[in-house]
Amino acid sequence: MPVELLWDLVFVFAVTQVTLLLYHDLTWGGLGRGLLVLALVWWAWSAFVWVTNALDPDDKAMRMVLFAGMILTLLVALSVPTAFGDDATLFAVAYAGVRLLHLGLYADASRRGNASWESIAGFAVTVVLGMALLIVGSLLDDTAQTWLWVAAAAIDYAGPAWLTRERLRGIQRVAVAHFAERYGLFIIICLGESIIAIGVGAADQELTGGLIGAVALASLVTIGLWWAYFDRVAAAAEHRLSTHDEPVLAAADAYSYLHLLLVAGIIIAAIGLKTAVGHPADALGDGPRLALAGGVALYLLGHAAFVLRLLGELQVGKIAAAVACAVVFLVTGDAPAWLTVGLVAGVLALLAAVEQRLAPAYLGAA
Repeated sequence: MPVELLWDLVFVFAVTQVTLLLYHDLTWGGLGRGLLVLALVWWAWSAFVWVTNALDPDDKAMRMVLFAGMILTLLVALSVPTAFGDDATLFAVAYAGVRLLHLGLYADASRRGNASWESIAGFAVTVVLGMALLIVGSLLDDTAQTWLWVAAAAIDYAGPAWLTRERLRGIQRVAVAHFAERYGLFIIICLGESIIAIGVGAADQELTGGLIGAVALASLVTIGLWWAYFDRVAAAAEHRLSTHDEPVLAAADAYSYLHLLLVAGIIIAAIGLKTAVGHPADALGDGPRLALAGGVALYLLGHAAFVLRLLGELQVGKIAAAVACAVVFLVTGDAPAWLTVGLVAGVLALLAAVEQRLAPAYLGAA
């Protein structure tokens, strides 16, 4: 619905900010902090997908809450680059506000008979505890802040995953088409971020043949990631969810949790693409090269896990392609950036060709 699309625009900015945070600190510590922030941003977005699935899209009260959440999310996004510095408390308080608004909407859905209060009360405890740790951590020094924020995210994620899993079964009915569409849309948003990264990397450079070739190859990587997700698998997954014996648990596992791996993979790979396009004739450093190859590998493994959980099919091709990306990282230390990107694009193209030829029967039926 239009209000949810408007809501997504704020998260587009938040994802862009996370990409910048990672790009400017391509160390293991920087990667960990960036992925922690991404996990928090993703969880807030995903939580609202669930609650809006249980409410009337034309309800004015829900729209007002979403608008309030948009303002808070914008503050979260603005503070992302300095979330582990001067704006840690702003990030934590604004983020906690978003999560508490989510709980408020779920309480309203329960009052209307669209969600189970018992289930909501179960994970509300972990949300409140996690947000308290997030705010306390923002007041401490770097190391203590990081560990408390890791604990906050782990507790918040653990609420529906473990502490209240039995209750989660009955939290609400899932409007499958709307639900699958919303997660597919977020994948598109993240792929759009990779296109922006390519454009930023190419900006202010002379359009030489080398640059044009690098942009084309980088675009093929993005197309390959899109193909892996949307060429029949997305439709087959939606169909399977609609007939699943336990659609809520399947949706939570396959979409809320496993899709984080896909999102993280796209965002990490975008950093490598941006660097490669910026200097196509130079060898990529270890950090950008690992971001490119490792990000694509993470995406492919996440997608294989998604398919396994929802469709019951072990996609060996995607696992093999992820291993091939790791090989690309190992053998291209001195290779020009365009060649590294081209090899990753080649892996994705070969994967698409093989899967097109050997598509399982359930994909053909979708």
